[in-house]
Amino acid sequence: MRLLGGKSVSAILVAGATGGVGKRVVRRLREKGYKVQCLVRDIDKARSILGNDVDLIVADITKPETLTSLVMSNIEAVVCCTAVRVQPVEGDTADRAKYNQGIKFYLPEVVGDTPENVEYQGVKNLVQAAGKYLQKSSEKVIFDFTNISEELKNSWGALDDVVMGGVSASNMQFVEDTALFTGNVSTANSGGFASVRTTNFTPPFNLSAYEGIHLRFRGDGKRYKIFLRTEAVWDGIGYGYSFDTVANIWIDIHIPFANFIPVFRAKSVKDCPPIDKSKICSFQFMLSKFEYDGALNPKFSDGGFALQVESIKAYGGETLPQFVLVSSAGVTRPGRPGINLEEEPPAVRLNDELGGILTWKLKGEDSLRESGIAYTIIRPCALTEEAGGKELIFEQGDNIRGKISREDVAELCVQALQLTKACNVTFEVKEKEDNANYIDWQRLFSDLQADK
Repeated sequence: MRLLGGKSVSAILVAGATGGVGKRVVRRLREKGYKVQCLVRDIDKARSILGNDVDLIVADITKPETLTSLVMSNIEAVVCCTAVRVQPVEGDTADRAKYNQGIKFYLPEVVGDTPENVEYQGVKNLVQAAGKYLQKSSEKVIFDFTNISEELKNSWGALDDVVMGGVSASNMQFVEDTALFTGNVSTANSGGFASVRTTNFTPPFNLSAYEGIHLRFRGDGKRYKIFLRTEAVWDGIGYGYSFDTVANIWIDIHIPFANFIPVFRAKSVKDCPPIDKSKICSFQFMLSKFEYDGALNPKFSDGGFALQVESIKAYGGETLPQFVLVSSAGVTRPGRPGINLEEEPPAVRLNDELGGILTWKLKGEDSLRESGIAYTIIRPCALTEEAGGKELIFEQGDNIRGKISREDVAELCVQALQLTKACNVTFEVKEKEDNANYIDWQRLFSDLQADK
């Protein structure tokens, strides 16, 4: 579920989260309100780098058996920043100053696992594991009750007519991979409604990119209501829609946001603005003897009831990238006819000595391009530890040389997740000398051609 600037039920999975780019991606995603899961091999090292308040998952992309359904099933997108470790042969300073920003060139070497295992096979393993769970449609899951966390179970609670003196009682149970809204409704003591409602999500859900709500449910022949609320107050205006059920039959309905009626205590609110899709604070299901403005629910009856809900989704959104891969400029240059190695960066000149690092990165890219997942492949030029915020140059064709801050690459990863124009593109990027007062990300990506 992509909820930009809002609460995310599923998570962005960051692989390589303790690396120079990865840790910055994690920070930026969390600052923007995303739920983040960090894929790490060494939990103690990860805690020392990322802190104690991040969600860590121990797995190794070079070992596909560790990329289990428990690891992968709750993700909405992946940012892959993994890379083999390269350091100067002569040895480095404690803060890796030679590697990161040294003026003198130090002959590099790969330490630890091989480029083939990390840059190709590991990326391929991650792509294959994620592809089983990433959605390939314009719908975004808000609640998938076939796979729900304890946190989300606890976010639903009863709100019945007892608050007005009635005696109805209901609850939300989680059975048979569904959410079961059930109980007993009574008109005694001037009552006549039962409902379940979520707590207010902070920050709210941002569904501004979508057309409406898709419900999948099975009922008992009664007419129910769903409410969306855009205010955090408990007794405020709700936007309601009534829907009919057929006993023991699964039904899918698509409700345009324009069809939700602004309501306060079962009375429609005149001159109320349309629902603000960017601020959905809570969800509610209700069985009531009333429709709106005193009209009666024609399918209401006292007694027991049961509504099973399998999922709540937003539909009609544009496709956004679901897998962002940080690769490298130069991946197509080793062995390319006409290349002057004297003008190329060290990674190109020393590709063979470094275990074919760029060759394997390109094969890792290919595994993603062939997967069917909506992707963005970023090929940064030489990475530095300098401050970010520079103007950027995007190119395609793998010919540019230059440098770019890890800060700016991390920001680029996060921006790509939000833009339809970033889908299925591969590009190189470097920085200009000037600081950027403003970056028009939409324009930068609009100038790129999608991969064939």
